[in-house]
Amino acid sequence: MELYSGGIHLIVKKYLKFRKRIIRIIMNSSKNASCWQLFKELNILPIQSQYIFSILLSVIKNKDQFLYNSQIHKINTRQTYDLYVATANLAMYQKGVYYSGIKIYINLPTAIQDLSGDKNKFKLDLKRYLLHNSLYTLEEYFNT
Repeated sequence: MELYSGGIHLIVKKYLKFRKRIIRIIMNSSKNASCWQLFKELNILPIQSQYIFSILLSVIKNKDQFLYNSQIHKINTRQTYDLYVATANLAMYQKGVYYSGIKIYINLPTAIQDLSGDKNKFKLDLKRYLLHNSLYTLEEYFNT
């Protein structure tokens, strides 16, 4: 199993390098130029931003599958209408789509969360937000 997942990681790493190389060629940039601004200019989401985008669209599409804090406890807090994050000790569960989706959704700016009722506006504003920030890692997203 380890060998297989390591092989996948290597393939993804090569793909990411190849993708950046193509972007630099398209934009006629030097080999060492940062792709961060190039992605923005081409309106292309980096891989992690695409992941965040896909996860959040999935959360919105399946919002009825998630629990809210108000369904778990009756205490009126600022997070009453947030999605409920169950306590999880297993790393495998924490890395899963369900748990990750909730954590990513909760960290969205409130203005974008408020658009979740209108999927088209949500999708448009989310993409605009991700393009503007051009995030390379989930840590960047959570710190934004």
